[in-house]
This record gives sequence, C-alpha cells and structure tokens, in this order.
Amino acid sequence: MDKIRVLVADDHPVVRAGVLSLIESQRDMTVVGEAMDGRDALAKAKALRPDVVLLDISMPGLSGLEVTRLLKESLPSARIVILSMHEKEVYVQQVLRSGALGYLLKGSDPANIPKAIRAANAGEYFLCPRIKSDLIQGFIRGDQGATPVRQYDRLTDREQQVFRLLVEGHSTCKIADMLCVSPKTVEKHRTNVMKKLGFANLTEMVKYALSIGVIDLDFLES
Repeated sequence: MDKIRVLVADDHPVVRAGVLSLIESQRDMTVVGEAMDGRDALAKAKALRPDVVLLDISMPGLSGLEVTRLLKESLPSARIVILSMHEKEVYVQQVLRSGALGYLLKGSDPANIPKAIRAANAGEYFLCPRIKSDLIQGFIRGDQGATPVRQYDRLTDREQQVFRLLVEGHSTCKIADMLCVSPKTVEKHRTNVMKKLGFANLTEMVKYALSIGVIDLDFLES
C-alpha cells in the first residue's frame, strides 16, 4: 500500500514536531517535508508534490490562506488541510473557498489530524466537530449578522488577498512582491476594495477586518 505523502508547514517548532511525530506514527502516512514559513511551504509543495499539504493558517511571509490560494493557482490538484486557532465562521468560509479541503482547530483532538489527511487525500472535506457544529447552528439561525461578511464576499479573490495583506500591515511594494504583481496593480486593487466597501482610509478597513474576523486583536498586538 502506497503511503499518503504529507508536507507539514508550521512556524512553531514544538507544534510542528508534534504533528510530524503524529503523522509518522500512522501506518498509511509519511512526512516528505516540513516548512517553517509560508514562502518555504509554497516552494516545497511545488517541488515535492505531496499528496496532502497541512498548513498553519498564521505563518510569516505568507499566511496559510495565501499559500492555499497561490498553490491552487499553480497546482490545482493540491489537497490542503488548514490548522488554525480561529473559530470564527468567516475564516472557515475563506479557507474552503480558497480551495482547502480541511479545517482543524489547534485545540481539538489530535486524532482529527490523520482523519483530515485521509479525507483530503480521498478528495473529501473534513471539518473538526466543533467547527461543523458552529456552521450548522449558524445555518439554523439564518446567519444573522452575516451582512458585513456578504459585503466582503463582493470582492474578487485577488481583492480579498490584497485587503487581507493591507490590514495585516504590509506595504504596497511588499504585497506586490508577495503576489508577484506590480505596485501599480496593488494600488488598483486597493482602490477597488475601498470603493466597493465604502471606506475612506486604512483605519476603516482594519476596523471592518476586525468586525468580520479577517484579523483579530491578538494579531494586531503581536
């Protein structure tokens, strides 16, 4: 039986080591590589072509979400599972829309990790039970208060990328480098974002990002 080849990316050495050990303990899995930041993860995923990529959502350089989007553009067959500390529905929505097949909370049962890897390898979705329950409850409630999120959904995928990088504090030139586009293109996307969402400045964008869960206070204080 061929083993599932997994690439693990997490910027915390202790967490990464624990995940690596867990995966290697599975009879049907093997780790083919590890990465400690988003750029490294993207490069190794392209070079190693693993069956499944396990990504931390918060990494330096490029976030797990950005890596997912960029990897799906260059390698559509990539099967990706996201590890995250964020429980808000907007994060889950963004991750799934970007092309990932799994979303796991870091505080959930570690046994969910191999389950999610197996599901992704089979082309199936996997959400940890707590996230799945929250999504179902939100659906039952009729997604009250989801209007700000729907407003964000009016943005194109690239505009959402630029929006997230701007509110994370990256400069125009840095974003251009990260997305492999020109600074002029980034400025055009920024203008479109502000027009679509009705914002006059970056401060308003950050407040909005906080309200829908794109970033949180812990991120701003870090």
